[in-house]
Amino acid sequence: MRDERDLRYSKTHEWVDMSDDNTAYIGIDDFAQSEMGDIVFINLPDVGDTVEAGEVFGDVESVKAVSDLISPVSGKVIEVNEELIDNPGLINEEPYEAWMIKVEDAQEADGLMDRAEMDSFIENEK
Repeated sequence: MRDERDLRYSKTHEWVDMSDDNTAYIGIDDFAQSEMGDIVFINLPDVGDTVEAGEVFGDVESVKAVSDLISPVSGKVIEVNEELIDNPGLINEEPYEAWMIKVEDAQEADGLMDRAEMDSFIENEK
């Protein structure tokens, strides 16, 4: 089980779980999924695609709206969470387990926050 205190966060509410070998799992945080409401569709890149920090890599559709997913790191997509394609509601149920893409040779973007910084950021957004 992923501990949200060990993750890094972007200002657009994506989280990153970086491993020692520069592999990164990317998902969206609890705040984002709760603001979106029930997620009904997800559009993700293909394995082999490249993602760039600060650039759109997909989108999620909820009952309220469609929201872009912004990559917090740059790298090559080596795995896509196919389970989310069939059941995007898993993001609402367990946002920190429902990773979206796995990226190799991930280069961490400047400005990612730890959990305490993210909590403060969210408080200031309200």
